[in-house]
Amino acid sequence: MNRLEDYTVKSVDKALLLLEVVSEHPDGIAITELAQSVGMYKSTVHRLLGTMMRRGYIEQDPVSGRYKLGYTVLDLGMKLLSSIDLRREAMPALQELALASGEVVHLALLDRGSVVYIEKVESPNTIRMHSRVGTRVPVHATGLGKAILAFLPKREVQDIVRRYGLPRLTPHTITDADTFWASLEETRSTGFAFDIEEHQEGVCCVAAPIFAHDGRVMAAVSVSGPALRMTRERMVELVPLVKRAGERISERLGYRRERVAP
Repeated sequence: MNRLEDYTVKSVDKALLLLEVVSEHPDGIAITELAQSVGMYKSTVHRLLGTMMRRGYIEQDPVSGRYKLGYTVLDLGMKLLSSIDLRREAMPALQELALASGEVVHLALLDRGSVVYIEKVESPNTIRMHSRVGTRVPVHATGLGKAILAFLPKREVQDIVRRYGLPRLTPHTITDADTFWASLEETRSTGFAFDIEEHQEGVCCVAAPIFAHDGRVMAAVSVSGPALRMTRERMVELVPLVKRAGERISERLGYRRERVAP
């Protein structure tokens, strides 16, 4: 059986690694620092950056000489987002949820052990979250992540936990494996998940899963806000709204509960 590594082109792999590291420095990164970060020779990094600059994936600041992402990356990202029918089908439910809750609403997918925001509807309140579409957040410490993991096959979740662990992000993050599995069981039973300052201190959220036409969990939707507004009582009040949004989006994707075996 061929392994994925058998198909790896080393130069392409190195270029993509550089792209990922540069993406973590919105103000740019010097070539020496970049070379040290990835463990490559400076000359190799220079050649790869030059190629990506010609294609628009990388730009160099003419004053500082630092490298940052080019607009070709944004163009590709927007094409990817526009190709995801989920965003279009979900938008009416997301907007209605934001209006009813008065808080920010996120739509997210699971990707490589992280949750990725693919849509956001802002809150009308003056205190807002600084999240943005494209942001990756840890799957184990978010309501969105737990809402997805709870409905995945157990072996898949075990693989994710084994690979990425349960790192502590705040004093409230669940890092004990037994407690974590118990929280997923509860989510599977109730159909919603809480994040009570587990990912970011001062921020809480309520999330619910979204299912594809074949019954697979596909994404999750959440309402998030500052802990001073998102008390436990308020979060409990929001549960029916968030679950209904998840159900509406799932229905738009062709999901019918009676079609899927329990």
